[in-house]
Amino acid sequence: MKLGLSLGYAPPGTNPADLFPLVQEAERLGFDSVWVAEAWGTDAVSVLGWLAARTERIKLGSAIMQIPGRTPANAAMTAATLDLLSGGRFLLGLGTSGPQVVEGWHGQPWGKPLARTREYVEIVRTALQREVVAHEGEHYRIPWDGPGATGLGKPLKLMLRPLRAEIPIYLAALGPKNVALAVEIADGWLPIFVAPERFDDAFGASLANAPADFEIAATASVLVGDDVAVLRDALRPHVALYVGGMGAKGRNFYNSLLRRYGWEEEAERIQDLYLDGKQREAIAAVPDELVDAVALVGPKERISERLEAWRETPVTTLVLGTTQPEALRTLAELVL
Repeated sequence: MKLGLSLGYAPPGTNPADLFPLVQEAERLGFDSVWVAEAWGTDAVSVLGWLAARTERIKLGSAIMQIPGRTPANAAMTAATLDLLSGGRFLLGLGTSGPQVVEGWHGQPWGKPLARTREYVEIVRTALQREVVAHEGEHYRIPWDGPGATGLGKPLKLMLRPLRAEIPIYLAALGPKNVALAVEIADGWLPIFVAPERFDDAFGASLANAPADFEIAATASVLVGDDVAVLRDALRPHVALYVGGMGAKGRNFYNSLLRRYGWEEEAERIQDLYLDGKQREAIAAVPDELVDAVALVGPKERISERLEAWRETPVTTLVLGTTQPEALRTLAELVL
């Protein structure tokens, strides 16, 4: 199993550059990759370009670049440029995000995300291979010949020569159909909130046809320390935010995942409290068992025991969601 580091997206009032010492430590320890996210604040691309100039070996991944935020041609340009600047270290993580962000921030219709993703990846791959991009699909038409078209659109191919024509593409997915799509059209999958003991029940069927070289880079929150109760409390707000607040009722993919894991009542209670504005109660409703299942918390010996369950899964890269240098060193000792 390889190790990665997740920087997420910078919380309000912070600068993503502040986490650079953590990236330096990860590279020094032999981590394979560092991943940068975006929501509706700091974007992933700017941070990755900044990191490309300041690192030498560690791979640089987007987790994720939002599909509704960029045309597929723009995503291909960006991927090729980041790969060129980093000397072939870029990993292109893509995802649709949720309907609240897609429609409420990007002003795009939610529509049919699986079909849109399929077309998007096809166009990105075509562009990276420096083939002429001409596509007529349900979601993308290149050249554009619809309303407002001048008729002057000309099929083009990427002007720059990519360092690699086969930049690895990862898809963020949680639902069974989305995961199966990642297996079919991508090189890797980016899951979050993995419960190792329940992994096969939730994802086994979707991964049944995964090739031997299919990459699974799973993010898990990690906090190292002696007081397990305090560390659990530190992670509860993160779990409650995603399970309760990241999506509307019936349209929260993280909530649906927990239900598939078997925490139906807990997922419903956390969401109801969160959406009712009772965030503190929602945080308190996150059970210890859930935090222990999807995160790595406690002293080195306890984390070592929990890693045995992770080793039984097909996860190829454990991506640490942490700001603790001690957590990086601890996991490096246990895994690398």
